[in-house]
Amino acid sequence: MNTSINDIQIIEIPKIVDHRGNISVIEKEVLPYEVKRVYYLYDVPSGAVRGGHAHIEQAEFLIAVSGSFDVILNDGTNEKKVTLNKPNKGLLIPKGIWRELEDFSSGSVCLVLASDVYDEADYIREYANFKAQK
Repeated sequence: MNTSINDIQIIEIPKIVDHRGNISVIEKEVLPYEVKRVYYLYDVPSGAVRGGHAHIEQAEFLIAVSGSFDVILNDGTNEKKVTLNKPNKGLLIPKGIWRELEDFSSGSVCLVLASDVYDEADYIREYANFKAQK
């Protein structure tokens, strides 16, 4: 797991502007992997923190489709905070990066496009174990 903070990317999602409402489209060339799972976080209580893990192999693409939230990213040495607040920009988190999501605005929705199906064995849920594997 030699991934670093420098491997994290903000990717602009193509946006079609229309006076009736904008549309953003994610097609296969936007992400460097085939999407195998889609899930979303919503109704996150004020002050709650989500995430708190890293993946051994899975990559994820996070989008604030509504509202805003902060993503705290850590590669075992360096830390970076990214605020997501636009539905046409997403955060690509490669494998091997610890993430925590916090400061959810009221009504925010975090959409996640994952490179693999759920597999508990792919999660590192203790930060000390994450640091030991770096």
